[in-house]
Formats: sequence, structure tokens, C-alpha cells
Amino acid sequence: MPAKLQLSDKQISYSDVKDDESNVLHKIAVWDRRCKFFNHLYRNQTVLHAITTHHLGLHVQLCKVAEPEEWIYGSFNVCIPVSISSWNGQATKRVIIRFPLPYKVGGPENADEKLRCEAGTYIWLQQKCPSVPIPRLYGFGLSTGQRFTAIEHLPLLLRLAHHFYRRLLSWLKLPVPSRYIRHGGARFDSLGSGYLLIDYIEKNEGQMLSCTWHERYQEKGLRRNLFQNLSRILLNIAQVPLPRIGSFTVDNHGFLHLANRPLSLVIHQLENEQIPVDIPRHLTYTSSDSYVIDTLNCLHDSRLRHQPNGVSDTGDCIYQMSALAAMKATSSLFLRRDLRHGPFVFSLTDLHQSNIFVDENWNITCLIDLEWAFSCPVEMIHPPHWLANQPIDQMDEKIYDPVRREFLNVLETTEQELSIQPRDRLSLVMDQAWEMGTFWYTLALRSPMGLVRVFYDHIQPILAEGHEDNEEFYTIMMEYWTIQTSSFINKKLADKEDYDRQLRQAFEDKVEVPR
Repeated sequence: MPAKLQLSDKQISYSDVKDDESNVLHKIAVWDRRCKFFNHLYRNQTVLHAITTHHLGLHVQLCKVAEPEEWIYGSFNVCIPVSISSWNGQATKRVIIRFPLPYKVGGPENADEKLRCEAGTYIWLQQKCPSVPIPRLYGFGLSTGQRFTAIEHLPLLLRLAHHFYRRLLSWLKLPVPSRYIRHGGARFDSLGSGYLLIDYIEKNEGQMLSCTWHERYQEKGLRRNLFQNLSRILLNIAQVPLPRIGSFTVDNHGFLHLANRPLSLVIHQLENEQIPVDIPRHLTYTSSDSYVIDTLNCLHDSRLRHQPNGVSDTGDCIYQMSALAAMKATSSLFLRRDLRHGPFVFSLTDLHQSNIFVDENWNITCLIDLEWAFSCPVEMIHPPHWLANQPIDQMDEKIYDPVRREFLNVLETTEQELSIQPRDRLSLVMDQAWEMGTFWYTLALRSPMGLVRVFYDHIQPILAEGHEDNEEFYTIMMEYWTIQTSSFINKKLADKEDYDRQLRQAFEDKVEVPR
């Protein structure tokens, strides 16, 4: 019987993954680290009690931490429900302690960066876009020991002092801290991990759109409700222009800053696999073209250079190099010069069906998982790519375009209802982005695994249809991606050979216990 290894929640054999484009060697090393982290959290249930009582000002006896089978986990976080008895007039209230998985984001420092940015997103939306439905953030903590609590859950004297402090700074026209105060108390050193404490979304408050999407997405009435709600949310956020491209972060004094690199899922994915990303944490961008070039150089190029199985053979390597070189050469064709310095708008980049909660009529009741949101060029705001039920690298323009138009019609109607002036209408920017091909160009930027296919399927035909079948295109274009291309290709082939050997060895070293 072939040896099997644990990968996430399933077992895999060598034949299952030998042709996988992702780094499977890294993935199979994660399972043991996950078990250790979950066991660590389970052994520290008293600390989880203390976290809840600390931020909510409750007695420990009122709180009950859920058993592991009730924990909710995804690709980057584990959420532990905590039940609270007799709080605020409710028989039982549930909150969630949300921990980033340090073994999936590149370690404790990255986990703290992620938490600061996610908390910053909550705080910014609460301040600037209060009608956007998000869970309540009660408090958060970092692995370094700093903890911040929402002002309304602190003692009266502390609340009054902070209120007058904010008023004074506002009167002096100085920066005003957020409503989350660094709040000392019981030490949680044994935990060694940061967290968010947020509301639990109960069943009567909505269910994930993904639960009913595939069964009912063809019902026009439901789609219209969803599109109307989503349009209002996007427009609400887009009406707040921002000066730079980056993520919000909360400093050690509770002040909110747009002073963090535009933190995306891809950055932490790559860094977690020890692929260098040369974008410093405190870097923000003032122009869209500098951000695009850094995205191509520091994310896409770096993945190709450093992922051990980044290519499958010589042809695949040339195929990828040519696409990346062409993406760099043509960026100015897909980005409007008049928008290069703004406006920049906040974008919820991880807005897929499982992060949208809806009622039975598909009205949006809550948005969750705000971790990868950041300020980006307005040209990068698009209708969700999943509307036609196709992955990024398999999208069919003829299938996607009708539902895209349906969404834009609803968006335009909503803009008229909100009396948004034509020059400020998001629908016009989206429509022009589609006509110019910007939609496909920026979609490719967000997906290291999908960029090549999106380029050849959707971008190259705009520029020179038929070049994908022209061998001269590849032999010429690949030379413009790096110096000494032949040496690079040989190195990548050697990397792939070594990776394949290690992957086979990982399965051969697995000893099967006979039954």
C-alpha cells in the first residue's frame, strides 16, 4: 500500500501531489506544527478565560471556552468561541478569540503585523464607514504583550479621562487616538500569541453566502439583493479617498496610521515559505505604477526565483519568464496616467462567498475576515471575480461578462440613488478598466499562481493575438526578464530535480504500519 502523509485534514500519496505546482514539502511540514499550536491553545484555556474577562470586564465564572471540536479554522486563523452567561441582559452571548496561525503567516512578527492591520481595518471602518456591517471588535493583543481594549468596556474614570484626552487633542488639531486603549492587567505571557476578540455571528444573524451560493446563484432576485448590498458597501468605502497605497496599523499608543505595506495574503504566503519579499513593513506607496512594479518584482519574480518547484521543465520556465517580462513592459498600457497618484480607496481584497454573511434573501448582514484589506488604486476595485463560479486561471470572458454587466447596472443605479456625481462614480472606473483590459492585468497581479494563464488567455490577445503560438515570442521575450537566462533556467531545473528527490524521499521515509 503506498505511503500516505497528512496534508491539512486529509491524507495524500506521492501520486496525488507529484505534479502539484505549490510547495508540497512545505505543506506537509505544517501538520505537526498545527497540532502543537492547537494543543498549546487547549492547555492554556485559563488564559483564554482571562483574555475574555480582561477585555470585557467580566468575572471568569461567566465564561466557558468551547471544546476543540467547536473551534473554527481556515487557512490563516483559528477561532475559538467563548460563551458568556448573563451578560448585557442576554442569557448566553458568544464571542470569538481569533488567533493567526504563526506557522502559516511566517512567524510571530508577521502574525503581529497581520493583527495590527486587521485591528486597524476594524477601527477605520468603524470610524469612517459605520454602516458597513462587520463584527464588533472588543479588543486585541500582540505576542509582545501589548493589549488594547475598546473604551466602552473600561472603568468609568478611564473612559472619562480618555474622552477628555481625545477632545483636547482634537481641539489642538493634533492626531487623535482610536477608541482602543492600551490596557494592562493580568499577564498572558504563557500564551505567546496575539489575538482579536470579536463578536460571534450566530445563525439568526445570517449564514455564509457559500452555503447557498451554488444552489441559488441563478435566481435573479437573490443576485439583485446581493449586488445592491455589495454596491452600497463598496460605494460607502470608496467615498473616503486615501493619500497612499498601504494598510492601516495601530501603534503602541492606540493611534491609527496608514503606515504599513499593503499587506496581502500573497506577501505572508511567500514569506512563510522563506521566499524573500523585499517590501519593508513600514513602506507605503504614493503612486500606482511604483506599487505595480514592486508587486511584479518582489512577489511574482521572487516566487519564480526562489520556490524550489517554481517550474516543471524548460518550456514552463521560459513560458513564465516571458509572461513576467511582458507584464512589466506593458503596465503603462493598462494603468491610467491621470490616476497614478490617486484617488486610492480601501479595498476588502478577501471578499469571497465564505466571508459574506447573508439572510435568507441574500441581504448582507456581516462581512468577516478583514485581514488582507488595504488602500489600493481605484482601478483595482472590480466586481468579484467569483461571480461566474470560475477560478482566476480558468475564467471565461464570455461567461463572466454578462454577470459583470449585471453587477455594474446595479452599481450604477445605486450611485444615482445616492446622488454620486458622474466624475466620482466607481461604475465608470470599473467599466473603463474592463474596456482597457485593466481588469485582467490587475487580476493577474493578485495571483502568483494564476498570473501566467491570465496573461496568455486575456492580456496577450489584447496586444498581439496569436503570439502565444509564435515560438519567436518566447525566445525573444524571455531574454528581457533577467540577465543570463540560460544559467537561470539550468538552476531552476536543478532546484526542481532536488525538490522532486526530497518529495519522493518524504514518502519513502514514511513507515507504513501493517494492520
